Order: sequence, then structure tokens, then C-alpha cells
Amino acid sequence: MTHPRQTPENAEVFLDHLAHFLPDMAVAETVLEGLGFTLTPFTVQRNQTPDGYIPSGTANRCAMLDNGYLEFLTRASDTALARQLEAALARYTGVHLLAMAAADAEAVTARLAREGFAPNPVVHLTRSIETADGQEALGRFSVVRVSPGTMPEGRIQLLTHHTPDLVWQDRWTRHRNGVVSLEAALVAISDPSEAAARYGRFLGRTPAPLEGGRYLLALDRGTLVFAPDASHLGGGTGGPRPWIAGYALGTADPEATAGILCAGGAHRLQGEAGAPVLALPDAIGGHVALVCPGQRPAFAR
Repeated sequence: MTHPRQTPENAEVFLDHLAHFLPDMAVAETVLEGLGFTLTPFTVQRNQTPDGYIPSGTANRCAMLDNGYLEFLTRASDTALARQLEAALARYTGVHLLAMAAADAEAVTARLAREGFAPNPVVHLTRSIETADGQEALGRFSVVRVSPGTMPEGRIQLLTHHTPDLVWQDRWTRHRNGVVSLEAALVAISDPSEAAARYGRFLGRTPAPLEGGRYLLALDRGTLVFAPDASHLGGGTGGPRPWIAGYALGTADPEATAGILCAGGAHRLQGEAGAPVLALPDAIGGHVALVCPGQRPAFAR
């Protein structure tokens, strides 16, 4: 089966994935399967260094989509990265990571340095991935991060995929709930104007104002929205700002997908007819708007 191109070219930037930080992967697995997601196997992540591979401190399972994917991260060992995850979980269970894809991690690092972000050295991250015929292969990613606090909204990073065909295997991209794409993410923050301008410099894009004090940052695939609260998700204004409050998923039939998600423990919030907005179960946290593929959700219009 042929999938859309996952790897950006030249100066393109894609909304690649986001990650829920989880206190209990075993509980979350049961919830996610009930929501109709097909998950990749549990995998401990490793960093490649000149002295060999060392644990990153985290492990994941993923829901791979035709466009992008959802990651579910938990602690695996005691490292600085794992302690960052635990500190984030002390604030809330839910989305704490936004990852954008670029063609060249080293070029991204140089650009971020010029923009004053003082990026960390590129991390060469790997995880073992089983191929469809049962062989073990190595998924490889080059990840660019900045120091904690530089982007206070969460772990905000850029990455380059080196093995997209291995990561996006057909058997993992079909979900009983019909979800096929990651379309947008909403960040609730006290000063959306400042955040939008900062992300604009981080990603090399120009933000545009929306009504209600919101700002939109359109990427070559996907959209980021910065808002003073989460009211456009239909769930009120609550939440521990800064807060990656929710995101939009694409599906051919939003109402049918909403039915499956609600049967799995999500509950529907106020939303437009034909454009459901759901609160996800507490075990994974967060909110999701359902739209047709390529459509912007209400919070991005």
C-alpha cells in the first residue's frame, strides 16, 4: 500500500507527531485499544553515542497514521529525559510533546542557533522495530531539542526521519476508529502573540492572527494554533496553562469515529454538527476534534 510522503523535502516543515505522557502504560494500552487504535509494540528508546547505545529513559507505543502519528510515552529508566517526563506528568496527564519534521536536522540546528535558541547537539535516537516478516530492524531518527524552559509549553522538537518505510508499516496504519491523519494542535497559553512569534522563529514560518486572540501557524503539513484558553475545543477555559490542550484528527466519517471513541470511554463536548470534539479518557488525557482529512478544525478557523 502506498502512503503519503512522510519525509519533508528542502525547507518543508511537517507536523509529524505529538506525544501523550503516561504514568501507567499498561492501563493506557487497554484504553487505547478500546478507543479503536492499533498500536505498535512497546519499545524502549535508545540514543546512539560514540560509545555505543545508551537508554534515553523513555519507552513508547504509537498509533501510526497515513499522515503523522500519535506517540504514547512513559518512563523506562532514570535519566534526565525521564525526569523531565515525570515533572510534566506532575502538571497533568496528556500531551506534552509536539514534534515537527524537517529534511535536515543539522541544518535545522544551525538555523536555530542563528535565531538565538541555543539548540542542544543533535540526538541520534533509535528504536528496535520488527519488520512484517518478523525480522528485527533499527528505526533511526535525528532529533533537535532545546534546553528545558526555552519552549515552556512542553517538549517541542524538530526531527529528521531516516527510516520512514520501517516506521510507517501498513499493518500499523489501519485503525478500527477510522482515524487517518494528524491535522492540527492547540496550545493554550497566557500570551498567544508571544508564543506564536517564538514558534514562528523556531519553525521558520509567519503566524497569522485569528479572532479571539488566537494565532495560527500554518506548516507545509499541519497547523499549530495558540490561544488564550481552550474554549474553542468546546470544553471551557480550564487547564494548567501553558497547556497543549488538544489536537485534530482526520477521518472520513467524523461522526462514526466519534461513536467508536465514545464507546471506548471518551465523552463528547459541545461542538459543531459533524465536527465532534471529545475529551479523551483520564488514563491518556487531552481533547480531540474530529474533521475530514485536510480540513481545519473550529479552533484553527
